Amino acid sequence: MAGQSTGGETGWRIVVVDDEEALRETVAEYLAGQGFRVRSAASGRDLDMLLATDQADLILMDVHMPGEDGLTLARRIRSSAQTPIIMLTAADDIVDRVAGLEVGADDYVVKPFDLRELKARIRAVLRRYSAPPPTESSATKPPSANGAAPSGADLTPCGVVFLDMEAHCLVKRDGTREMLTAMEFDLLRVFLQNPNRVLTRDRLLDLAHDRDNEPFDRSIDVRVTRLRKKIEAYPAKPQAIKTVRGVGYLFVPGPRGT
Repeated sequence: MAGQSTGGETGWRIVVVDDEEALRETVAEYLAGQGFRVRSAASGRDLDMLLATDQADLILMDVHMPGEDGLTLARRIRSSAQTPIIMLTAADDIVDRVAGLEVGADDYVVKPFDLRELKARIRAVLRRYSAPPPTESSATKPPSANGAAPSGADLTPCGVVFLDMEAHCLVKRDGTREMLTAMEFDLLRVFLQNPNRVLTRDRLLDLAHDRDNEPFDRSIDVRVTRLRKKIEAYPAKPQAIKTVRGVGYLFVPGPRGT
């Protein structure tokens, strides 16, 4: 069943989801000692019960659990919320890492892990999510129908939508908003900072990652695919984020017609 422990320094609400009781207790005790407000869950059902009483600022979950596994659970969470998710994966299982990113996880930690590294990853993800709320101008003035950003709104065109740099979200032409994960925002920001420049996967990994462990090339491909679904009129025929075969990717700025 779910349990709870509380620390009072940072106040960030963390939920640890893992069917291994010893690991749950060890991680929860350590993070609580670092000032996080920590609750634990042994399954997706336990997690649902916890979130029904109080939301989480970040969810740390194992990939392999009986019943509803971590990937299925992360996909379900992502369908209705943008709560940061860090997956726990096996050391030699690249498939799990790719699958985790594909369903919207923000980071992964390889087992066995050092608790200090875990704390650093959690803080890094939370920092990336700690964007100021949308300004009144960007929240109330949607982009105009011709694709131009409205006066006074800090919106940057990318594909068929606009990026609100302060709120870390996309704004469609009808004014509706779509949140980005921290990883998606980091990558899109790098593309916007390097328009019309071919960037290799290695370069993108260097610019869009702020962690110490060695990332893998496929993570960039996964995030590019997710971004294309959000900013392109026709993701299968991308006009904003183009593939340069054998090299990497090229970002072409400016709104595109549908």
